[in-house]
Order: sequence, then structure tokens, then C-alpha cells
Amino acid sequence: MWERIRAWVELVETFVVEVITEQRRDKVAAAARIFLHGCSKLFQLAVGLRRFLYEVRLFRDTTLGVQVIAIGNLTVGGTGKTPVVEKFARALQDQGRKVAILSRGYRSKPQPFHKWLLNKLFFREDSTPPRVVSDGKSLLLDSEMAGDEPYMLASNLRDVVVLVDKDRVKSGRYAIEKFGCDTLLLDDGFQYWKLRGRRHDIVLVDCQQPFGNGRLLPRGTLREPPSRLDRAHTIFITKSNGNTAELRKRLAELNPKAPIIECVHHPLYLEDVFTGERIGLEYLKDRNVAALSGIAQPQSFEDSLVKLGARLVYAKRFADHHRFTQQEIINVINRSKKRQAAAIITTQKDAVRFPKLDRRDLPIYFLRVEIRIISGAADFQDCVRKICFK
Repeated sequence: MWERIRAWVELVETFVVEVITEQRRDKVAAAARIFLHGCSKLFQLAVGLRRFLYEVRLFRDTTLGVQVIAIGNLTVGGTGKTPVVEKFARALQDQGRKVAILSRGYRSKPQPFHKWLLNKLFFREDSTPPRVVSDGKSLLLDSEMAGDEPYMLASNLRDVVVLVDKDRVKSGRYAIEKFGCDTLLLDDGFQYWKLRGRRHDIVLVDCQQPFGNGRLLPRGTLREPPSRLDRAHTIFITKSNGNTAELRKRLAELNPKAPIIECVHHPLYLEDVFTGERIGLEYLKDRNVAALSGIAQPQSFEDSLVKLGARLVYAKRFADHHRFTQQEIINVINRSKKRQAAAIITTQKDAVRFPKLDRRDLPIYFLRVEIRIISGAADFQDCVRKICFK
């Protein structure tokens, strides 16, 4: 049942993305944009009301007595948040902090439907403990149970606790009591007001699309108006192209106090999706390759392959967080072979959703990347020191 719901949601999301980005220009899309514009006004009111209720303490936040670092953004999808979370978790762990990453596990496998329904009908709190993706020693769940980003983070950070639960107050308590964590890192947590404490808010701004199309959800991609950037303690410009003077000026107007750090997604190597074999990036030079992705901004990924010297002869895009079937991968292999591709390249986030294949006529690699700071390295180190100061 959940698989059918997931497929239906994916179709709706694809349609909505095409409507709000104006890729669809027909009458149905025009009518949908008018409807979504009205919904955006209601969404703006709801966001403002929610914030007001927290400010006047009708909605109560919770303090757990530990450091809380929230990493998030103003827009939905595609800012390159996961590598930034990884970089912070590694830096904090290296400075002696016991870190737990708390994720809501977007698109992870939900709890059984009957249990969810009973909880809703009888207004019961969910007493199920959070899902432990990693206990800081071992990877304990697959990507379907954990969600793409938590699984990817746990794979890359074997000594960091990674928990999944929509209630991050509950998962925070669990991290403290069960694993002795003293630092909670909220993945996609800028709008999560329920958990406060000694909190440091880090906001990511995509250099290519800093504020999306300038409209709030669901007509646009903004979760909050740009003015809400004034809550940030640190701002990260991701996917920087070095030409950011105007953007930096705009960000300084919105928040004159927060230091601005610029970073790029730096490619490290290629890794075979199935065997784990690693090869150098020189493999891509002057070679025909196909790109396969199910991410929010596939163009950025495909452009990176071209910058590394590859000849992109075929590109197949799926919806963000799409869970691939064996037949879909085989179809991509067949079409790639017809275009004389020597290999298929995907992202690490996509690779965690690959099924096992009965046949592999072409090698399939994912591009491993990390965050590299190109401006504001001293501000990053200062941010880490402030968090780690006891």
C-alpha cells in the first residue's frame, strides 16, 4: 500500500514542480498556478502564526541541556545540505564532541499503517523509539528504512550516531540517554522550533538559486520569506561559482551579523555502486558516459561530469528521492549502450537506492564529493570552536 502511495506522491510532486517552475504552459498548469498562489498566501499565514505561537510561549519548545546545531535552508531541496552536515559532524567529532545526527528521515519507510491510524484516532503519542541508523560503531539499517540522507551520512561517518524520527526531541533524549551524546546536529532543522537549548542555526543558500523563484510553498520553493534569514548565526553559500558579490550584499542586508562562508562540492573519486571499487576522476577524461539521477537539481550534477572532462551522451532523470527498480536500471543500461557510453555515473545519494541487478553490462559508479571551503575558512573554524567550547 505504501509503495502505491509513494508512487502517487512522486507523480504529484513531479507535476507540481513542472507547474511552479513553469515548464508546463498549458491551461491546466495555468489554473494550477492560480490555485497554488492562493495556497501560498495561506501557507504564509500559517508560518507566521506558528512562529508567533512559539514566541508568546503558547507552543512550548524544549531544552535538553546539550549543544544543538540546526543545519537547514529557506528553500526545499537541492542546496547540498548533506555534505555540509557531514563536514560539521566530522569537525565536531574531531574536537572531542560526542555527536548525534537527528533526521526526520524524509521518504524513509513509514511505520505500519494500522499503528499510525490508531495513534491518530486515539490522539496517542507515538512511543516507538527512534530508528538507529548507526550507533557510532555499525551501520544498522538500509536506505529504505533509514531514508537516503541518514543512510548516506551513517555510511560516511561510522563513528557518529545517526537517528531517525519526526520527533527530534524524542530522538535527542534517546541520543543523550542511550549513547551519551553531548551535541545534537539537526539535519534540515532550521524550521524545527520545538528543540532549542544552546542552539546555533546554520543556513545554506544555493548560489545558483538562492531564493528559488521568490515565492512561498506551494507556488514556489521558499519555506519562509528571505527576511527570516535574520535568525541565522552562520550562512553557507553552497555551489559557489566565485561570482557572489551581489548575493553576499543581499545576504548582508538580510542579516548583517552572521558570517558568510562559501563552499563548493569538490569531487573526490568514483566508486562502483556494487563492488565498492574506487577509481580516479581521470577515468572520465574524454570518455563517453551516461548520467543517472533522482535528485532535486540534476543539471548541477550533470554539469560537474562535463567539467571533469566527460562526454555526456545520455542523461536519465527521475523524481527526487525516486526508489529505482531493477527494470528501470536495466533500461538505462540498454539506452546507454546504444549511445556508446562506457559507464553510467550517478550520485551517492542515488546509489543508496539502487536494487541488486541480475546483469550489469556497463560499470555503474557514483561520484563521491565533499564540501571544500573557498572563502571564510577562519569563520568555519571559529564556529566549530564556539560550539565545542565547554
